[in-house]
Amino acid sequence: MPCTTILVGKKASNDGSTMIARTDDGHFDVKKMVVVEPKDQPKTYKSVLSHAEVALPDEPLRYTACPNVDRKKEGIWAATGINAANVGMTATETITSNPRVLAADPLKVCKKPKKRGEKDVPGGLGEEDFVVLVLPYIRTAREGVLRLAELLERYGTYESNGIAFNDENEIWWMETIGGHHWMARRVPDEVCVVNPNQFGMDGFDLKDAFGAKKAHLCSKDLREFIRDNCLDLNQNGAFNPRDVFGSRRDSDHVYNTPRAWFMGRYLTPRSHRWEGPDAEFTPESDDIPWSFVPDRRVTVEDVKYLLSTHYQGTPYDPYLHADTGKRGMYRSIGINRTGVMSVCQIRSGVPEAIRGVEWICFGSTTFDALLPVYPNTAKLPSYLSGVTTDVSTENFYWSSRLIGALADHEFPACVQDIERYQSAVMTEGRRLLREYDQKMTESGDFSLVAEANEKLCAMAKEKTTEALGKVLQTVSERMKNGYNRADN
Repeated sequence: MPCTTILVGKKASNDGSTMIARTDDGHFDVKKMVVVEPKDQPKTYKSVLSHAEVALPDEPLRYTACPNVDRKKEGIWAATGINAANVGMTATETITSNPRVLAADPLKVCKKPKKRGEKDVPGGLGEEDFVVLVLPYIRTAREGVLRLAELLERYGTYESNGIAFNDENEIWWMETIGGHHWMARRVPDEVCVVNPNQFGMDGFDLKDAFGAKKAHLCSKDLREFIRDNCLDLNQNGAFNPRDVFGSRRDSDHVYNTPRAWFMGRYLTPRSHRWEGPDAEFTPESDDIPWSFVPDRRVTVEDVKYLLSTHYQGTPYDPYLHADTGKRGMYRSIGINRTGVMSVCQIRSGVPEAIRGVEWICFGSTTFDALLPVYPNTAKLPSYLSGVTTDVSTENFYWSSRLIGALADHEFPACVQDIERYQSAVMTEGRRLLREYDQKMTESGDFSLVAEANEKLCAMAKEKTTEALGKVLQTVSERMKNGYNRADN
């Protein structure tokens, strides 16, 4: 599924937290946010798309998820969540590969019967499945890599994917290689990672992966896999996984690399040259780094801004008044068909029971607001969880979709109200977090997370309804069938 990922190490963030964030860019998938209790976790899991069956361990942890509302269509697609051990997961960033890799280790696709009476041959696992199969069973980010690695090696996958895990101290990024191989890297604390639908890692320490395993993990036969299939394209002893396992296509220069360029440009405006005749990187560069030490510490607001962007301040912005000849030529990060975007934030310096905060928004990120909630609870408010396939202003998902669909057509007229709305939800959301962090820390009564989440959602509903009314009025006044005639 086309998505965009940002990872923020604890020394790169403003408050010492780790953050993993991703837009889940499906095809207008109707999403909700729920809590899955251990009693509701299945004992045996069956994939809708690939028909793979997986027996699950006992004693799962409670976790949050953002599943599709219409599960019968293509399955759960849980997308993202934080479990009771304060481990976050987002899955997946669809990435690219190349024919050499896919021929050597083919993707494991479900084979449909060709004749009547024949049974299908189950395929591997994929984005539909990963969160449900992994997140309830891990207590650290590193354990997330190891659990998913075991599943990949046993069942395989039918697609190429990137997956992120975080806990209080670490972030791990994992990429699949062909049908059964994989590699993972601990994200350095001081960096931010940007990943736009391409094989991302541009460096990897094989010596560590086959030795101490401190910050690098991979398939046990990865060296032989590279050697036996002549995959190594690197020169002078260097090892760049992106060159070995990734792609270099003309379409990347329209769909993928421009997003990395814009994010890098925002994060390091002083330490790298992004524009002009002597630019180090352009929107179509193949060697934009996978990670950067940001020029200043990064906030949740920065993450939301980056995952909402449409090349503002460049000739590529689709909302420019004048056509520069380059308007809209690159795929925006804030795209129309996003189902959900989340930031899994694991904090330090607060009690364990409230260490995790999940920031959530639905619909096109350019127009929606980011709402924080405490995931360590037995139930989430109906404003997030009570979504159906029927359009309704009684939930965050459909209200957000309506605002985006209306405001897009009159962007210059609506953008000020959108910005005010987004700032208001963020400001009041942060204020309520501060209030309830203090209350729960001082009292030790962590059942107050339910009260806090209800207040957060009530606030979001009030401000979202107000913004929807303003946008509707603005767009109504500019309808093409409008006509005014002075009375004589």
